[in-house]
Amino acid sequence: MLQCEEDHILSKAQRSYVCGECGSATVKWQGQCPGCGEWNSLQPAPVAASGSERRGNWAGSARTERLAVVGAEQTVRRPTGIAELDRALGGGLVAGSVTLIGGDPGIGKSTLLLQACVGFTVAAPILYVSGEESLQQIALRAGRLGIDPSGVTVCAAIDVDEIVALAEQERPAALIIDSVQTIFTTDLPSAPGSVNQLRECTSRLVRMAKVTGIPVILVGHVTKEGNIAGPRVLEHMVDTVLYFENEAGSRYRVLRTVKNRFGAANELGIFIMTETGMREVKNPSAIFLTMRDEPIVGSVVTAIHQGSRPLLVEVQVLTDRSGGGPPRRITVGIDQNRLALLLAALHRYGGVRAHDEDVFLNVVGGVKIAETAADLAVLAATASSLDNKPVPRALIVFGEVGLAGEIRPVPYGEERLREAAKLGFAHAIAPAANVPRKPIAGLTAIGVKTLAEALDAFRRGVGES
Repeated sequence: MLQCEEDHILSKAQRSYVCGECGSATVKWQGQCPGCGEWNSLQPAPVAASGSERRGNWAGSARTERLAVVGAEQTVRRPTGIAELDRALGGGLVAGSVTLIGGDPGIGKSTLLLQACVGFTVAAPILYVSGEESLQQIALRAGRLGIDPSGVTVCAAIDVDEIVALAEQERPAALIIDSVQTIFTTDLPSAPGSVNQLRECTSRLVRMAKVTGIPVILVGHVTKEGNIAGPRVLEHMVDTVLYFENEAGSRYRVLRTVKNRFGAANELGIFIMTETGMREVKNPSAIFLTMRDEPIVGSVVTAIHQGSRPLLVEVQVLTDRSGGGPPRRITVGIDQNRLALLLAALHRYGGVRAHDEDVFLNVVGGVKIAETAADLAVLAATASSLDNKPVPRALIVFGEVGLAGEIRPVPYGEERLREAAKLGFAHAIAPAANVPRKPIAGLTAIGVKTLAEALDAFRRGVGES
């Protein structure tokens, strides 16, 4: 009798319920999730194995190695045949790596990966597993894109155990799963795409990749906010996270790296969508610059650094007298709080007042600037709009603006200036510490230390022909 009660108490202690929306766990079932407030979302979680069972299954599997010996093994990267995709990946696919690619529906995730299957220069074929499309649909897309399907093995499956067994049997050069929200395991009662299924299926795929050395690429759905659907732990489990982005109505696609254990984060791969699939953009700086014959009021070109290369982008600012109430500060591509901080510095140290003006800022091309190198360009565009005086076309501006009105240097200053000279810019206003000792051919760089010096250079018409 006592033994039965102990078993009953133990089973209750082991039992738990997990929310299918947010992943929160609770020891007893409730109608409403205490984590996210969703109703009827708690589902029973599988009972974990006992300690003796776990020790029996994993006994003797752990071993130690000298770090010096492990570090001596160089990581071999496998190029995908698409240079911009390789750039985002840090140089190519690494054996045993797991990559997660997310993006809006129809942005080109499946198209790009199908093209990468053909460009993957290895003897073994790629295994493309589709949980959303039939094999006939994949064949039709390959024919429409003009892709040679001889080196691609396709499979329509959604059971993760079947996929893992197939990958271990076929030993492909890489495994592509489109998409991770469609696969499931029969060990869990929840539906495909739920928090429990995503966590468990991804865990099994990661374990398979590390044991076999097969690179795995997962396609992930995104929410209406633009984040990959599912628990945030999904992005922590994988090695690389890539996001496909584009401006509404634009043919250009930006593949942004937000996490990479094998390379630099914040890399950008630039593509253009054509009738024959994704095509690489060889000169990405040119697509973000507006081709014009005359200078425009409130428009300034700046140099940002994304990953391993500089990019030239255009910052546009429009100011208008506020019609009553607090003035509006609307930004696209730059943090709105950063703009408010810069406008305060512009008033305090530049003598330019914008407290009664609506300020609208846009970074052309849908680029999102996360660094502070565009501060000086934002203020230059604002001053240009307020004074109704255009900034010369041949001028490029970059630099960080401090709260004391100082112009601080930014990393990779010389690389930014060289990129500007390559695209035909003749003058630059930059932090004094970023001006190289040896002049760059075709470019005159003016170093400034304070915001007042920079505004004086603008007003003197630096760069006017």
